[in-house]
Amino acid sequence: MNDQSKPAGLTQAPSHIGTTPGYMPGFGNDFETEALPGALPQGMNSPQKCNYGLYGEQLSGTAFTADPPERTWTYRIRPSVKHSHRYERIDLPYWVSSPNVVDNVTSLGQYRWDPVPHSDEPLTWLTGMRTMTTAGDVNTQVGMASHIYLVTASMEDAYFYSADSELLVVPQEGRLRFATELGVIDLAPQEIAIVPRGLVYRVEVLEGPARGFVCENYGQKFELPGRGPIGANCLANPRDFKAPVAAFEDREVPSTLTIKWCGQFHETKIAQSPLDVVAWHGNYAPYKYDLSTYCPVGAILFDHPDPSIFTVLTAPSGVPGTANIDFVLFRERWMVAENTFRPPWYHKNIMSELMGNIYGQYDAKPQGFVPGGMSLHNMMLPHGPDRDAFEGASNAELKPHKLDNTMSFMFETRFPQHLTAFAANEAPLQDNYIDCWETLEKKFDGTPGKK
Repeated sequence: MNDQSKPAGLTQAPSHIGTTPGYMPGFGNDFETEALPGALPQGMNSPQKCNYGLYGEQLSGTAFTADPPERTWTYRIRPSVKHSHRYERIDLPYWVSSPNVVDNVTSLGQYRWDPVPHSDEPLTWLTGMRTMTTAGDVNTQVGMASHIYLVTASMEDAYFYSADSELLVVPQEGRLRFATELGVIDLAPQEIAIVPRGLVYRVEVLEGPARGFVCENYGQKFELPGRGPIGANCLANPRDFKAPVAAFEDREVPSTLTIKWCGQFHETKIAQSPLDVVAWHGNYAPYKYDLSTYCPVGAILFDHPDPSIFTVLTAPSGVPGTANIDFVLFRERWMVAENTFRPPWYHKNIMSELMGNIYGQYDAKPQGFVPGGMSLHNMMLPHGPDRDAFEGASNAELKPHKLDNTMSFMFETRFPQHLTAFAANEAPLQDNYIDCWETLEKKFDGTPGKK
């Protein structure tokens, strides 16, 4: 195991044969891992006495009767009830949950933001979260929220979990470490991580300042999309997802644990680190994914396919074919379609699309959509290429072209996304974004036979 994969203060299992040090490959697998030999019971989940004086405890991510159930059995130094005491309500005013319909925030429209700048004040994962949009209802566990995070300081003996949601984390700059109950994930730009609902963790800065995007999923958890006629390969392959091996802290130190519950934040004080899981097995775990392993597919003769062809992960809504959230990736790829307008076409959509730029230039918006920036095209509002992109693509020589130095993504949801007061009034909203279509020209010529 290399030293970078073993965080200070955490005891971690040796590298498993055939896996990346510190991680186990696979999506939705039933994993098993132990940081001390013999800590994981075999043949049963709840022995009368666990080895090393550990406590057996189950973390359930679905109802018991879900098919399949998602749950993980943990074997820990103390049960979680020892990491919970009297709670006090605290205020994190920039982390907002839905419903959050704010009257007179701003007029309806297509929106785009420059990168949210870093602050001079120390900001942790909790104090540096800035909610941009909300959708659905956190209380009924439908919908989502999108955030920007600005992190310059590690959480010192402070821990967090969300009872409301799982978090999809998309770094844009800087490197973070997620020290969780089930192990450690180091995260850098061009990677993503999923942190499940109910999982306790601490976020440390490895390289700062750190900025990125977060999709907070209130509904059914993210899963791999059905590939349909694409078949068994391409898009995001299960083997490229990495779950952490077991790691634990045995530290007696005054600490705080914050819980997000129905959009409110509550804090309790405890006397030790809650990251004390010595062994675990199950299919409910955090994981990371390297976006450079995503294998896009597309048109190889003519026309431009729907952006759904680029879906990495999807969170179902219960309505077949209509997602609560799709996470869509636009990365480097070849453009080869003949006699075709190759960028995304003009359209209106029942889904609401929030985009972020990780690096490079997005082909439909060559100007103004910069790394760290965001745009929002809400349900049934028209959008598409600006004039430069339209003219360039309409008149380009249609030879094979490598779309290079580009990585953008989309959080797409079936719900309208409402701006927060921060997004409307404090974030660097581009007032002139709507003008990018102003210079589109009327080209109509009704002369018979005219092309």
